[in-house]
Amino acid sequence: MRTAGLDERTARRRFVTVSFLFWLPAGLTLAPMVLLLTERGLALAAVAAAFAAHSLTAAALELPTGGLSDAIGRRAVLAWAGVLNACALLLVGLGSAFWVLALGTALMGAGRALSSGPAEAWYVDTVRARSGPEADLRTGLARGSAASSGAIALGTLLGGGLPWLLGLGPDPGDWLRRATSGLVVPLSVPALLGAAVQIVFVLHVLRALTEPPRPAATPRGVLRSVPGTVVAGLRLGAGDALIRRVLMTTGAVGTALAALELLTPGRAAALTGTAESGAVLFAGLAAAGFACSALGSHLAPLVARLAGGGERAVLWSLGVSAAGLLILGATVSSTGAPATAAAAAGYGLVHLGLGSAGPSENDLLHRRVDDSGRATALSVQSLAQQLAGALAGLVVGLLPAGPLPWLLGALALLTGALLWIRRTAAVPVPGTAGA
Repeated sequence: MRTAGLDERTARRRFVTVSFLFWLPAGLTLAPMVLLLTERGLALAAVAAAFAAHSLTAAALELPTGGLSDAIGRRAVLAWAGVLNACALLLVGLGSAFWVLALGTALMGAGRALSSGPAEAWYVDTVRARSGPEADLRTGLARGSAASSGAIALGTLLGGGLPWLLGLGPDPGDWLRRATSGLVVPLSVPALLGAAVQIVFVLHVLRALTEPPRPAATPRGVLRSVPGTVVAGLRLGAGDALIRRVLMTTGAVGTALAALELLTPGRAAALTGTAESGAVLFAGLAAAGFACSALGSHLAPLVARLAGGGERAVLWSLGVSAAGLLILGATVSSTGAPATAAAAAGYGLVHLGLGSAGPSENDLLHRRVDDSGRATALSVQSLAQQLAGALAGLVVGLLPAGPLPWLLGALALLTGALLWIRRTAAVPVPGTAGA
């Protein structure tokens, strides 16, 4: 029996809006963050420590917050994610002491952990409650992923351009410092704008993400239910070959992204001749990459149809990304115009393929888990990417400069693609809570 509720188009539109609003602030702070922290007086080691506070907090809270979403509901957890992110961006935008800035990045990590899964889980719950277990999920997941990537691309351009625009004039940025007694500098404006966007995000979540009433939750009951969902999440891959493939593929993607994000800024600086001009080039390149990812996500349903299913679509898409990394590795020692153009094309292919693979992977994942553990499953997936990326980052940092670090990422993606050569045997689709 299917339940009444939001129709698929309305649910999809609300999910896309939530995805865009949440990730726009992340794009706004991508380009100026390191420069802002150094302008506030932090040494590079202190900046790295502040970033570590973000990563460690996100990793520590990933599974508990996924279980919390399954226990008390998607909307409440997602709203708290927005609140924490708004507070974090205010601390980063206005703070000057190391402990304030580190607290801000740690709150960002907490907000990232809280946001990992609830919006997508809400969308899947809503669509399956209305249309049944065989409802089309891939289209909405693709559009949500495209909206996220598009928001980061747009935010990166705005975040990189706003400080430059505010710094124009005979005395760059001094008028802003004088007006705020040094509290606000041009580089902090993107973070403050991001905090405002997060407030809009919270209001939209509370208004738009309606969900059926859940049993009244007490603090003791919530605390008792979360460990159980965490344990269930850790056991996800043990008994299901397809979920295991998804998690292993996610780890491969985390490895490739770690290599790409660590190596591209230095390569851009080497190409332009200075760190400052390299940062500008990297901001533009990152925005273009996320635009390619958005395009790939938008094309994911078409790729799945052409490939003959979601599993083949993941195989094809990861193959495209691996080819992009191979091109980047092959051109790393060349500086001519053809090699530079090929490297730019390779960078775009990496993001295009990853954007195309994501919706099909998650469509497969959602068809193997039920509503009671959906957000937890997404948190496990996110944790797999973070842990693999952290380990790969350490390895990439130890490898000699040249093609080898790039080839590590390409090898990881090729391995992830090969996991999908054989189709997984079909299993009964789990029911939904509203079915």
